[in-house]
Amino acid sequence: MDLGIKGKKALVCASSKGLGLGCAQALAEAGVDLVMNARGAELLEAEAQKIRDEFGVTVVTVAADVSTEEGRAELLKAAEGADILVNNAGGPPAGMWTDWERDDFISALDSNMLAPIALIKALVPGMIDRGWGRVVNITSVAVKSPLGHLGLSNSARAGLTGYVAGTSRQIAASGVVMNNLLPGFHATDRMTGMDKTLAEGRGITPEEVTAERAKSVPAGRYGTIEEFGATCAFMCSQYAGFMVGQNVLLDGGQFNSTF
Repeated sequence: MDLGIKGKKALVCASSKGLGLGCAQALAEAGVDLVMNARGAELLEAEAQKIRDEFGVTVVTVAADVSTEEGRAELLKAAEGADILVNNAGGPPAGMWTDWERDDFISALDSNMLAPIALIKALVPGMIDRGWGRVVNITSVAVKSPLGHLGLSNSARAGLTGYVAGTSRQIAASGVVMNNLLPGFHATDRMTGMDKTLAEGRGITPEEVTAERAKSVPAGRYGTIEEFGATCAFMCSQYAGFMVGQNVLLDGGQFNSTF
């Protein structure tokens, strides 16, 4: 399917691996030029070169921490004129509610709420001026079904979700469409790390935790970054113009609800 976005320019945050990389690959396959971002320069540039070689699109890399003003300034300079913004950031540490103090919440908010909002505010006005734009914010299934050990993530991502709910409806008439994409269990480094942490707490192997959690998903497995990226690319496509302010679950059916 031609997604109708060939030649567009996209900023994809946290895209050297995992879900962000899946989104970058899918957008590149659709002919979109990329600005890829991550904190580690070596892996970021290596993955960017693979995308250049496979899809023939222009890829600019910016190794920076977008939770800082300096990092955002560097990234926004490269992303000027972007038609598509994919907000993404690694989740804050897992733990118990007794583990977290004010500074922990501030750090989580900076990464998972305030930085995405800052990028939206910086790039969406240009999209409005051009009459077309797409914003996809990668949040979490925990927004709809909170996970106790991810209290920092639950809080920060819920805040971003509330912001997007109102803002998306204010900008839709200008041709700028903004939605959230909520991953469940996907085969990424972060999920591997979480499985390891849970295994250590229960005295079992990470493989046992992975198998147990996969059984809790109606699809019977973890999702792939390719599936996730393809969904993101569709949400950035010409066909998603009437999808406004939605929270799209991609969790293999794990969230059990009629609506």
